This record gives sequence, structure tokens and C-alpha cells, in this order.
Amino acid sequence: MANAAAPARTMWSKKFSYDLWMESVGLPIHKGFYIEDIRTLELAWWEERQCNAAFIQLMGQEGVSAARVTEIAPGKTLPPVKFALDEIVYVAQGRGLATIWAGKDRPKKNFEWQAHSMFLIPHGYTHQLSNMQGDKPVRLLHYSYLPLALSALPEPDFYFGNPYELKADSAAEGDFYSEAKEIQAQERDEFLSLNSFWYGNFFPDMRAWDRLEANKRRGAGGKTVYIQFPHSELSAHMSVFAAQTYKKAHRHGPGRVIVIPAGEGYSIMWEEGKEKIVCPWHECSLLVPPNKWFHQHFNAGGTPARYLAFHPPMQFHGHAEKIEDRAKDQFEYPDEDPWIRKKFEEEMGKRGLKSLIPAEAYTDRDFEWSKGMGKK
Repeated sequence: MANAAAPARTMWSKKFSYDLWMESVGLPIHKGFYIEDIRTLELAWWEERQCNAAFIQLMGQEGVSAARVTEIAPGKTLPPVKFALDEIVYVAQGRGLATIWAGKDRPKKNFEWQAHSMFLIPHGYTHQLSNMQGDKPVRLLHYSYLPLALSALPEPDFYFGNPYELKADSAAEGDFYSEAKEIQAQERDEFLSLNSFWYGNFFPDMRAWDRLEANKRRGAGGKTVYIQFPHSELSAHMSVFAAQTYKKAHRHGPGRVIVIPAGEGYSIMWEEGKEKIVCPWHECSLLVPPNKWFHQHFNAGGTPARYLAFHPPMQFHGHAEKIEDRAKDQFEYPDEDPWIRKKFEEEMGKRGLKSLIPAEAYTDRDFEWSKGMGKK
């Protein structure tokens, strides 16, 4: 028998159990295609967590991934929270201390973080976050797969404060928050041409991270780091590309949340055959490409730009990362809409700059950036 207190669910509903839970909390829910700056996003008081916060549920998240912003007041420590799922935390501003533990008799682990740090809070652990600054608030971006979990088991209390205790050999034992390690890929990625990834749960400064590999397929002479979190299916990657250049358009599945650690520019997103949407960005902007929408990233500034993408589960990655699907899921520069190049050159002109995309890139599909950068 249906619960009389809850609305009946309808076939093919686009309103998920996660949406109903967000609404029940009473915080702002920010929608649309992008967030201009998560450091200035409108928040509201969350009594249970003793902080200001807001949910982000952009079109491209589509019931797959959760994102929210938490603000910690100067000098304050938030109440402990136990969460049943893995969660990535990205520090938009401020510095502080994290304490995590599992069970009453297990040791607590402490580590400090700063602006642009990224770390994993492992599933089933209690964590407590503190602002070490006495004069400025902290802002944190949280990412998890809670919408998928609630679709499978729509009981929020199961995920928060669940008394289940993890075994002693689980994720946070030993050197859990030690330096990340480079791991050679067992299966080389033919499309992205990457040989390794970084394995860890604490990255001190993604704005300064310089252990990168060339990512030849995406253009603009870009470099990338792929990140896997221990004992978790959560993963991420960050791409860095040169000033006054732009990446090739491509598409993939939903749920990929992208935050900007550094740079100034814009992204263009569009559903095949439909109107293009321009999303301007700078440090701490956020965007989510919708499912199977083409999207393209443009560095309109005079310094390198970087974007950090939190991945959905592998089931939602789509086909854009497979070399056999390159023709249908990625536009090469010679094949792109001429408007793309024209707009970029206009944006460069507004800033007193010029595009550094070599002319040969627009005629040669096999153009090698390492040989052609700087030519125009």
C-alpha cells in the first residue's frame, strides 16, 4: 500500500528520490547549466549540520551525481557526520582540519587542507571538519553518488548515521592520507594516450598540481592527470591547456561535475542539432554537461587554464572515450561549426589578445601540437 504521506510515483518520472530529499531539507537548490562562482553562491542555514549550505543540481547531473556547497564560519567546527557513501571534497576557499574515524575504539586521523585541496571522505566513516581561520569562512564543494543510492534504496536515514561498523582493514587504515602514488595503467587507453594515473585520497593543491601527461586527442596541446581514489569507484581527472587556445568538442554520459581551479574562459554546450549555450567561467566556476551533449572548453585568458572533473560511475561514461567512436563523439577542428572559431577570435579581440590555435590545425586532422604551437 502506498504511503499516504508521500506523493505517488509516476512512470518515467524525472523527479528522483534524491530530489524529494533535497526539498525536505529546505536549502536552496541551484539549477540550470552552470554556477558562476561557488564561493559566492547563495546559501541558507542548515540546522542539523550547523552551517550554511546549498544543493547544486544542474541539468547534466540527471539523478546520477550529487553536489552541494558547505560554508564553515570562521574558527568553527561542524558537528560529526557519518555518511554511508564515498564523498569527494574540493576546497573552494579557506583552510582547515579534517578528522575522520570508524568506530569508538579505532584511532582518529587528522589532516590539514587549504584552498584547492581535494580529498576523499571514505564510506562508513565519521568525519568532522574545522575552519582554522579566525577571520574568513571556508567553502567546500562535496560530490557523491547519493542520487543513485537513493533511487535503489529511498531511505535517507540509511545513509546518515547508520550504526554499521566497517572492518578494521578498510580504506582509512595505514597511510590513508599519505602522498598520492603514480600507478601504471594495466590497459593503455588508446584514445586518450595516457599511460598512468595517480592513486590517492588527498591532493594538497589542484591549482598547482604539475604531474601531467600529454593528452593529444583533445587538442590545444593539453595535459591531463587521471585520479583514482582508494577502495572506491569514485574517480576524477584534471586537464590543463594553454592560454588563447581551446579544446575539441566531445560528448559523453551524464553526471560529470566540472570545477575550475584556475583560468578564465568559457565552455559551449549543445545537444546535437540544437542551440548552443555559452557558460562563462573563472576560478571556482562549476558546470555539468548534460547527457550526450557536445561541449567544448575555451581558454580566453593570458595564462594556462585547468578544469577538474569528478566522474560518474563507469556505467555512465558513455562512448566518447573509445577510439572507435571518435568520429561520432568528437569534432576535429576542420569539422567544427565555423561559428566556434569566429566567436573565439572575437573573444580574444575583446581582451586585446589573439588566438594561438595554429592555422594548420583547421586543415590537418593529424596536426601535431608539439610541432605547430606558436604558428599562426
